[in-house]
Amino acid sequence: MKCRHCGTELSRPFLDLGVAPPSNAYVTADRLRAAEVWYPLRLLVCESCWLVQTEDFVGRESLFDADYAYFSSVSTSWLAHARRYVEAMIARFDLDAGSTVAEVAANDGYLLQYVAAAGIPCYGIEPTASTAAAARSRGIEVLERFFGVGLADELAAAGRSTDLMVANNVLAHVPDIDDFVAGFVRLLKPAGIATFEFPHLLRMVAESQFDTAYHEHYSYLSLTAVRRVLAANGLAIFDVEELPTHGGSLRVFAQRADGGVQATAPAVAAMLAEEATAGVASWPFYAGFQSRAESIKNDFLSFLIEARRRGDKVAAYGAAAKGNTLLNFAGVKPDLLSCVIDRAPSKQGKFMPGSHIPIVAEDHLRADRPDYVVLLPWNLRDEVSLQLRYLKEWGGRLVTAVPRLQILELP
Repeated sequence: MKCRHCGTELSRPFLDLGVAPPSNAYVTADRLRAAEVWYPLRLLVCESCWLVQTEDFVGRESLFDADYAYFSSVSTSWLAHARRYVEAMIARFDLDAGSTVAEVAANDGYLLQYVAAAGIPCYGIEPTASTAAAARSRGIEVLERFFGVGLADELAAAGRSTDLMVANNVLAHVPDIDDFVAGFVRLLKPAGIATFEFPHLLRMVAESQFDTAYHEHYSYLSLTAVRRVLAANGLAIFDVEELPTHGGSLRVFAQRADGGVQATAPAVAAMLAEEATAGVASWPFYAGFQSRAESIKNDFLSFLIEARRRGDKVAAYGAAAKGNTLLNFAGVKPDLLSCVIDRAPSKQGKFMPGSHIPIVAEDHLRADRPDYVVLLPWNLRDEVSLQLRYLKEWGGRLVTAVPRLQILELP
């Protein structure tokens, strides 16, 4: 395989999680006895541009289909994050009724609803029919397409160029990262701004967050690699912020290299220096990640097996993609984990891909009263700990497996 950005032949393995079905391919009851498609889940490192990437086996149309089940608005903390972002961008870049905002991967309108409420014209681009329909129900205009140069040129020709383009947790999800980024240059106004949010590779490696690897994530991003990708496609980074979301993310601010007016903030050089000190552009930074992932898997399996031997009941909370990575890597089935509780109606009544663990509504939790609840989306531990503090009524405990096995103190 060649690097999806610079074309260098890839030979350095970073992580091998065996084989797994796509992490958001939830199984309906009538498909339980049908064959599932499993693909190798391997990550490689490009030693030219240092872009970490999933080995190609499955196309985007298979992953982001009409039944896509991830709805951003389910998380209250993520809604609050989106609202704060919109307020900050309006203030920083003087956006008003004469501006235009577009969001790529607009999902269910979780963010653009706040842009529209502020009286700023906006539209979303979202290829999945399920989430696009949810956004339209909020009154958001959505183009149900994949984004790239072709669509950007169409929109620009139609007079729909933008002052702000938002790309939250999508840069890692595109197989052709160059075509995707080049589309921003085509659609931005000369002084327009683009922001990209993505999980930070530095945090992934430092905190052994191997479960953020799944087929939908084609790339795993450092500022070092992202700066090269953006520069090669006509965008210049002028600021960067660290965020607590998704276990540690970056928000990158970029402008057109041929017309941007924003001064470069010191934070850019500071983050690049931090990555250089950590060794992001050298192989030793990546070595050893595989063994840490295997240790986490073994500790998790030991916990589940010992709980079963004691006769304790164990359930899980949050049918998240990262949870599917963990469960399938560890080979966990319903005998060790009875069910997964999830608040999203789009997932309830279905089964986790690969493991076939049933996904149920939260009322099941109070009825069944498990001894332990494994929090699969560990990045939401603060939000979920508050939601599930009632576990204390029967002595239930909340557990995380990544980055280490830990029994949490409930508030």
